[in-house]
Amino acid sequence: MKESIKLTSTLGKGGEDDQKEKNTLSVGYFKLFRFATWTDIVMMVVGSLCALLHGAAPPLMLLVYGEITNTFVMHDLEIQQLKDPNKTCINNTIYWKNGSVYETAENSTIYCGVDIEAQMTTFAFYYAGIGLGVLIVSYFQIVLWVSAAARQTHRIRKTFFLKVMQMEIGWFDCNSVGELNTRISDDINRINNAIADQVSIFIERLSTFVFGFMVGFIGGWKLTLVVIAATPLIGIAAGLMALAVARLTGRGLRAYAKAGAVADEVLSSIRTVAAFGAEEKEVERYDKNLVEAQNWGVKKGAIIGMFQGYLWCIIFLFYALTFWYGSKLVIDTKELTPGSLVQVFFGVLTAAMSFGQASPCLEAFASGRAAAKSIFDTIDREPEIDCFSEEGYKLDRVKGDIEFHNVTFYYPSRPDIMILNDLKMQIKAGETTAFVGPSGSGKSTTVQLIQRFYDPQGGMVTLDGHDIRTLNIQWLRSLIGIVEQEPALFATTIAENIRFGRPEVTMEEIIQATKEANAYNFIMELPQKFDTLVGAGGGQMSGGQKQRIAIARALIRNPRILLLDMATSALDNESEAVVQEALDKVRLGRTTISIAHRLSTIRNADVIVGFEHGQAVERGTHSELLERKGVYFTLITLQNQNTSSTTNDGVSEAQKEDFDLKVRSFSCGSYRSMNRSSVRLRSHSQLSDCVPDALSGSLRILSGMEIIPENKCEDDEYVEPAPVARILKYNQPEWPYILLGSLGAAANGSVNPIYAILFSQILGTFAIQDLNKQREQISGICGLFCIVAVASFFTQFVQGYSFAKSGERLTRRLRKVGFQAILQQEIGWFDDPQNSPGALTTRLATDASMVQAATGSQIGMIINSMASIGACFIIAFYYSWKLTLVVICFLPLIGLSGIFQTKMLTGFANEDKKAMEEAGQVSSEAVANIRTIAGIAKERSFVESYEQKLELPYKSAKKRANIYGLCFGFAQCVIFMANAASFRYGGYLVSSEGLHYVFVFRVITAIVVSGLSLGRASSFTPDYAKAKTAAAQFFKLLDRVPKISIKPKDGEKWDMFRGEIEFLDCKFTYPTRPDTQVLNGLAVSVKPGQTLAFVGSSGCGKSTSVQLLERFYDPDEGQVLIDGRPSHTVNVPFLRAQIGIVSQEPVLFDCSIAENIQYGDNTRIISMEEIVEAAKKAYLHDFVMTLPDKYETQVGALGSQLSRGQKQRIAIARAIIRNPKILLLDEATSALDTESEKTVQSALDEARKGRTCIVIAHRLSTIQTADVIAVMSHGVIIEQGTHDTLMVKRGAYYKLVTTGAPIS
Repeated sequence: MKESIKLTSTLGKGGEDDQKEKNTLSVGYFKLFRFATWTDIVMMVVGSLCALLHGAAPPLMLLVYGEITNTFVMHDLEIQQLKDPNKTCINNTIYWKNGSVYETAENSTIYCGVDIEAQMTTFAFYYAGIGLGVLIVSYFQIVLWVSAAARQTHRIRKTFFLKVMQMEIGWFDCNSVGELNTRISDDINRINNAIADQVSIFIERLSTFVFGFMVGFIGGWKLTLVVIAATPLIGIAAGLMALAVARLTGRGLRAYAKAGAVADEVLSSIRTVAAFGAEEKEVERYDKNLVEAQNWGVKKGAIIGMFQGYLWCIIFLFYALTFWYGSKLVIDTKELTPGSLVQVFFGVLTAAMSFGQASPCLEAFASGRAAAKSIFDTIDREPEIDCFSEEGYKLDRVKGDIEFHNVTFYYPSRPDIMILNDLKMQIKAGETTAFVGPSGSGKSTTVQLIQRFYDPQGGMVTLDGHDIRTLNIQWLRSLIGIVEQEPALFATTIAENIRFGRPEVTMEEIIQATKEANAYNFIMELPQKFDTLVGAGGGQMSGGQKQRIAIARALIRNPRILLLDMATSALDNESEAVVQEALDKVRLGRTTISIAHRLSTIRNADVIVGFEHGQAVERGTHSELLERKGVYFTLITLQNQNTSSTTNDGVSEAQKEDFDLKVRSFSCGSYRSMNRSSVRLRSHSQLSDCVPDALSGSLRILSGMEIIPENKCEDDEYVEPAPVARILKYNQPEWPYILLGSLGAAANGSVNPIYAILFSQILGTFAIQDLNKQREQISGICGLFCIVAVASFFTQFVQGYSFAKSGERLTRRLRKVGFQAILQQEIGWFDDPQNSPGALTTRLATDASMVQAATGSQIGMIINSMASIGACFIIAFYYSWKLTLVVICFLPLIGLSGIFQTKMLTGFANEDKKAMEEAGQVSSEAVANIRTIAGIAKERSFVESYEQKLELPYKSAKKRANIYGLCFGFAQCVIFMANAASFRYGGYLVSSEGLHYVFVFRVITAIVVSGLSLGRASSFTPDYAKAKTAAAQFFKLLDRVPKISIKPKDGEKWDMFRGEIEFLDCKFTYPTRPDTQVLNGLAVSVKPGQTLAFVGSSGCGKSTSVQLLERFYDPDEGQVLIDGRPSHTVNVPFLRAQIGIVSQEPVLFDCSIAENIQYGDNTRIISMEEIVEAAKKAYLHDFVMTLPDKYETQVGALGSQLSRGQKQRIAIARAIIRNPKILLLDEATSALDTESEKTVQSALDEARKGRTCIVIAHRLSTIQTADVIAVMSHGVIIEQGTHDTLMVKRGAYYKLVTTGAPIS
């Protein structure tokens, strides 16, 4: 393997150089140890020395063995001579009774008087001594290597994560979050396997190889040379096999990574998937990607089978050759004694065998090298913008002048689309500058450039005249406070989230900041106040609450530059006014950049800059720009026409709220960090995947609900291992393969016992006195060896291929079934922290492959061992039951050590997985919210938190090393002890009971061989045990009965679906926070074809009612009636098929625009005409036609390649294609700029015709035409009616329209 391909550390920009990539799929082996310290190196060197010594033990044993053989043969010859009553033994020489010396035909005397028992006692002592030595060295060999590997892996994990956190944002655009998580878990484990105990075992086997040959040369060089002549055949095969396996493993990994990315995407967007009834479709898409991984696996199995067969075939042909030539040397030329023949033969055999056994280690090395490729490439990649670097200036005084000098920019993930085109613009210190312009014109991009998330491709951005590339990055970002429209919060408490802004703040300062951000009051109302957990991505908070926490986080930094990216767009009127006021207060004296589509919020900005096509086309104050009649003017007039009132200049307070046009124009690459899992991001409902409080490690879940970890996790801590029968049931369709494989395995197993018979038979021939008879017998035996050789080639191949086929198919089936089961669960289940997308994808990846480990090739191993053990026992008992019983006494010990080992390892496997999962949650949260983390320069604290979470698995790995070492040593030395006892007793039987020595050898060889098979079966026990626990986890998932069944059979369907909806006194709390009442007796109804509008402050339960209608949840009390039928009796897929939903934050999938639109109806194939038709209705068609790939354009993960408005229109087209009876619009137009908003609004009005429609709006102008307007507060409806009746009433709604006053 020396010629292994050297690693080229050029990770081309996203791998432009495919040619290079093909040649370098793996890393040079010694490069894996690049993280070893001196201590590690010393540990590894000492470990290797121990392994060398351990390897020398079996050949040493052979010297003793040869002597034993000679003793037995001489004893036998003596007995044969003395059968003649005329001979006797005097002074150790045979005499005739008449006193003359007995001479053979060759005139030599015969030695006699072998004291066989005394001889055997000495040999027994030798054996025992070697055994003790082995115990000691093998313990150290394992402990040292395993601990050293644990230390290095620990270091690799830290370094890798540190490096990932260091990467510039552009790198994350090109690497999917799911893939990074897989790398952090699986690939690093593979590296660990390649540098741990496998290495020491490899060294031990190599040393046996070398010493075996030495023993051979000492015994008889001619014979050894003959044998060696054939070894290259084995070596070449082993080398080729390792190469092939590495290649195939790498390919398989890549193929599975794709499927993993699909699973991750689907689980993160589970609400959208459910709403569009796409579960089956997603399962198919996942399955498609699994097929590829399956095929690589089967190929790998077939190749391994071929090579294994080839190896065994060669080995048996060796036997034939050796014995034939060796017996010539013993009989004809007398160069060898029978003992030295045995010694040479076994020496070379042990050598060859140990060489063959070294090949599984090569597999581990190869797969480690393949996995290390991507890890080390990342570690070696120099980030283009290094956020940890100490370089760059820190200015003493910062005024805050920002200037863009001819900046040209495109996102690294799509170089073909120019975002900023020669942008020139100047932002003065202390002023508030507002950016306006249509979606996708580059407004948000400029903000990301100021934060230096990206570097422009041309031109430069300067702060106070210094190019920001020359400034220290951490320092630069510490000057900036950013409030985005989709703020990402971390899964910890409110106080901690604010503290992220600046670590060393006091509680007083936090309280002050929350007061300024108008967040103090709502925080104090929560049961746990500042210690309330916000859930993953802030899922426990409503949009307005998240926004205010984010503002507090920005304020606590006391920034010089404040970036407000549509900071108030997600708020309802009531919070918006207050937050806006808070922002106006804090803007004073700071350079502020505000991006807004709701023009009322930026009227009073000092300068307004109009953007178009990546250029700043105009700048000035509100009034100057109105006179210019440019971009700004168009936007304003469009917004004014939009209002229903007639005031001309459109500045009245009420209207400001009416214009409330809040577009989110995040240009591409935009917030991936957004939590993708919900149809409706801003609402309370988005409870999705809350992670256990990753930073404090406790399991306190969500606002104020203390869960005592003990009870919660009991069922999780220990899962009863699954019965094997059930695992095999999933493998049923492959029974022909399994049967075939098992037959092959049984045949392979019986090879060893056959060999025991043939071998002892050869030893027996040396005691035959008639030479011709001797030759005949030997030729016969050699012939048999040749037959066995050919047979084992075929059986090995059959075993390898069949089990690979059945195992890979099982893995695929389990993954598919598991994924299906996950998608069958009700939405509430995903709210549970333990079922976060990250945890679920990891479980799919690892559990299924572990289960395969227990079924696939492992069944083969078991059957192989069983056959071998069975046959050996029969033989042994047949020839000498007494000796067999003595030898068998040692078998339990051999077995025990195997069992002991398993027990220890499973115990740890559980802890380990748990511990690593915690670290995994930190890493996935960090990677998912990387933009936010970079913005507040918090990479360091995540790295620290991750490292802290790694301590535990690291400690347990070190503890495990000792136990593993002890068991290993014990198992290794038992065999020596067994030999000592059995030969000693064999000697006694030969001398006192006249047992033929051939039988002693036959019994001992048979039992030892069976012991080795037992050992093989038990060596695989760790896998097996892991597999059982993994399977149990898996079945627990499959057996869970979802609370809301989405099976097509359950529940009723009816033909004339009218779309009449009635909420009867609904009460509801989210399952993860039972103490917060979200709906408190909601009662409202809507007739078919009517439009119902919900109005109310954020967090009052508007979106929750929509989720009840979709049946993501069922109400705790009360009912939702659909066409007069209670919703819980209705068939779920049928109900969801009648509903189309357009939410404010539409989730798109990483496929083409056409496929995203087709997603609307997954029950049939949708033609291109229909897609175009729907796109036209949603005013999307023209925009799509301008793209290079038209409808085949990929939208990127989460639709990140499109602006907000474009995503929104795709979502509308997706809802239209469904042709639903009920349309749910959850702030559907809030993310659009004025131009598209008008068109989309009319598209929606068109779509509403003849459909029941439920609208949730923060902006009142859009709902004035509704048939029923329901004003909600705290989960109940306080008034309802049409716009006019409510205006006459002069109640809450009237207040809302006229002043934007709070609803209470």
